[in-house]
Amino acid sequence: MTVNYMDAIRQRYEKLGYTPYRWFQADSPPPWQPLSRPLADSRLGLLSTSGAYALGQRAYHYKDDTSIRAIPAATPVGALRFSHITENYLIDPKRDPNCIFPLETLRRQVAAGRVGALTEDLFSCMGGVYSQRRIREETAPAVLEAFREQAVDAALLVAM
Repeated sequence: MTVNYMDAIRQRYEKLGYTPYRWFQADSPPPWQPLSRPLADSRLGLLSTSGAYALGQRAYHYKDDTSIRAIPAATPVGALRFSHITENYLIDPKRDPNCIFPLETLRRQVAAGRVGALTEDLFSCMGGVYSQRRIREETAPAVLEAFREQAVDAALLVAM
């Protein structure tokens, strides 16, 4: 079954009483940087916009939750949970969390020597936030600070 996600999200926001959603359009390219060292010698951080959290952590609430969750890299995959405004898109992640929060895959890459190490904590946020301003002013700086505290050399973004 084909799903037009942009239409589905637009309809979801309308049902929540929001004005029509304006999709983000950057006015400049992102500040990508080449790796300063090989990935095999780097600390890799993760940000998933899936609304993942670990058992015992607070779930995301559905209306403009700009918070992030630090999920210890040692968390068992079976202890991952998800809450997201686009709940109906979480069917597969609830069956296999690795498809949107790839803990086991990343651990295998470290064990194989392809990635130097994972950060102590991996991060998640809920990507379905209506306010672009709040993402820019709240979520993005919080993620950047968390990555700096974890001494991240490279970051993997797994967008939902």
